[in-house]
Amino acid sequence: MVRKKLFIILIAIIGITTWVLPVVAEQMPFVQDLSIYSNLLSQVKDESLSSACIRLDGRCLFKLAATDPELLADRIGEIQQRFGEVTTEYLADFDSQSQVTVKPNGNLQDIYLTLSSTADGTSDNNNNTCPDGNCTTQRSERLFTVTTIDAEANDVGVPVRTRQLEFAIEQGLETAKKERSPQYLRQQIVTGLGILLFMGLSNFPLDRRVRISRRLSRKLAPTAKLKTLSLKEQLARRQQWNLTEIQFRVLQLGQVLLWCGGILAILNLYPQTRIIPFLLIAGLRIPVRIAIVVFVIYCLIRLTYFLIAKISAAAIDTQSKDLKINQRGKLRINTTTRILRSAVTIIWVGIGILAAFWVNGVNLAPLLTGAGIFGLGLSLASQNLIKDAINGFIIIWDDRYAVGDVIDIGTVGGMVENINLRITQLRDAEGRLITVPNSAVEIVSNHSSQWSRADLTIPVAYQTDIDNAFVVIRQVAQALAEDCQWRDRIWEFPQVLGIDQFSDRGILIRVWIKTEPLQQWDVAREFRRRVKIAFDQAGIPIPIPQQQVLFDRKTPKKVFKKTLNNTNNIEQN
Repeated sequence: MVRKKLFIILIAIIGITTWVLPVVAEQMPFVQDLSIYSNLLSQVKDESLSSACIRLDGRCLFKLAATDPELLADRIGEIQQRFGEVTTEYLADFDSQSQVTVKPNGNLQDIYLTLSSTADGTSDNNNNTCPDGNCTTQRSERLFTVTTIDAEANDVGVPVRTRQLEFAIEQGLETAKKERSPQYLRQQIVTGLGILLFMGLSNFPLDRRVRISRRLSRKLAPTAKLKTLSLKEQLARRQQWNLTEIQFRVLQLGQVLLWCGGILAILNLYPQTRIIPFLLIAGLRIPVRIAIVVFVIYCLIRLTYFLIAKISAAAIDTQSKDLKINQRGKLRINTTTRILRSAVTIIWVGIGILAAFWVNGVNLAPLLTGAGIFGLGLSLASQNLIKDAINGFIIIWDDRYAVGDVIDIGTVGGMVENINLRITQLRDAEGRLITVPNSAVEIVSNHSSQWSRADLTIPVAYQTDIDNAFVVIRQVAQALAEDCQWRDRIWEFPQVLGIDQFSDRGILIRVWIKTEPLQQWDVAREFRRRVKIAFDQAGIPIPIPQQQVLFDRKTPKKVFKKTLNNTNNIEQN
């Protein structure tokens, strides 16, 4: 649907530029009046001189110079308007003739344009000759004065520069007259159709590649399912996604350039519309430059993400085969990768902002000076942010915790979901996201650094045969450690430490099980389940909290009676 609309628009442009504009142009003011776009003209500075173009049909015929840009704009606007009125009259009559003449003006020289046209009539006025009833009309118009600044800008004298300008005007008028001939227009129509055909044929494979890249990029984009993969697989997916994203954006840019370039090329074929590409380029040059900078910075960010993922994957390959060490190394690599991506994004965006100012002619020296002063004031006003960044760097450097660790910070705790130089985000058991500034992180309890431990207390009744209970617990521990489903999670054989305490729950037997990080809770639940089943089979009861109240029968009767009387008095009251 989009391609069909673009095709119809291009056909309409060709039709308008071929048949409509030549007819309407005679009734319209000169389309190239510089008063419309004099402020958009790009100026070329040569030391203290500024120069700008006088244009005909969108082409730059010649340049005039001045020391003051404002005076130059006024001069160019006045000359362009005068030149446009004369050339419009000249080009409206295909049989008219033109002649460029030069007249001295003191030490300078004036350039005149004389138009001669023939019409039927018998009248004889000034500058008119009517032989055999045909009246030849002549009109002489002063265009401008060639100044010494114009000559100095081209390192020549005034007479030489005058002859150069005279020749440029003659050639420009001759070319403009030729481009309005029917033969030339037919040739340009064929050329326009050829450009249109090339655009259509080139767009089909390009559009197919764009659609394939878009589907692949959406397929590889990070989702919730990505977290279920191993870290190495996640990094490989990120590498593919970043490269695919760069390819997709480059293909999109190529498609935009194909259509925009083709449309501008078609508009540039015809003298009546050649000014449109110039106005578009002149008016949109700042947004286009910014868009180019944004595109380049985006590709650089993606390329940097790809390199970070590639280096991280290589770092994982160099990790020890020991699962105990490898697991912690992966957590550190994952955390470092996240922080590097955030830091790289900030750096490239800052460079992109400076580049956008620089390509548009803004002097960066005062801008950087002002940014430094602003940064100094901001640093004084936001010392907590600096403390956050410094403490965040120390946390990462010391490997206090990483993404995926379960930690306690003060009164809060949970699994680390995100960490950067400013904040640490935890997800607690109830699913709440807790954000802690890094400057507030002082004492940290890490439940998953290097390895974890399931710390269990098994209660048995006081009447239980304690040795038999030890035997049953050791059997359960051995069975669990040898189970193929659990042995990879248990890194050392469970330690039955012995009787840990006598309490109101009975005799407490303490057991330690060293496990893989973050697996201590699963192992503890399974161990308790198996102990309950084994105790039931062995007839060992698990007691409930209880208390015994003992009466001393040797209490003297007088004391007992006194206590009883006190009790009765209390009840009566």
